[in-house]
Amino acid sequence: MYLHELKIQSLSKENLSAIVELDKVCFGGLWSKEAYQREMDSPNSEIIGTFSSQTGEKLLGMGCFWSILEEAHITILAVNPQYHRQGIGATLLYSLITAAGDRGLERATLEVRVSNQAAISLYEKFGFKAAGRRRRYYRDNNEDALILWLGGIHQPDFSETKANWYNLVTKALSKSNWRLVEE
Repeated sequence: MYLHELKIQSLSKENLSAIVELDKVCFGGLWSKEAYQREMDSPNSEIIGTFSSQTGEKLLGMGCFWSILEEAHITILAVNPQYHRQGIGATLLYSLITAAGDRGLERATLEVRVSNQAAISLYEKFGFKAAGRRRRYYRDNNEDALILWLGGIHQPDFSETKANWYNLVTKALSKSNWRLVEE
């Protein structure tokens, strides 16, 4: 079986057009080009993307978090709908949490639409727990958001958890004919 290579890399201004296009496809234009540029310029932000040479280096997915005190606040996790359910979202989430741990952050948090069961299921697989609810959080339809938390990502014994996640991620990718390439 031939596996397509999937790379994860930090996004830069060369990727801005692709980022804005993916944002439009996934979120209907949630953030502007200028907002993404600010994310890239901020030392408190981490913004990554997934690419594959088999798709002409097309941006398949992206993730972002803000480093706020000892917390990684995940603001974006997006995968082009054409590539859903192939392990790319899990790969991005794993990479964001790993990057947060590398920064010495202690926990991760995010908001997710209460109706987004696929995303909630993914976050739960990674150990996120519900910590609350934000009423009418999403402006487009006044939908509530669940607040999810994951603690202990800075602990020494967390490396075993990360190794298990890495196995989960690579297994999910291989089922969809992807292979994660470390750079």
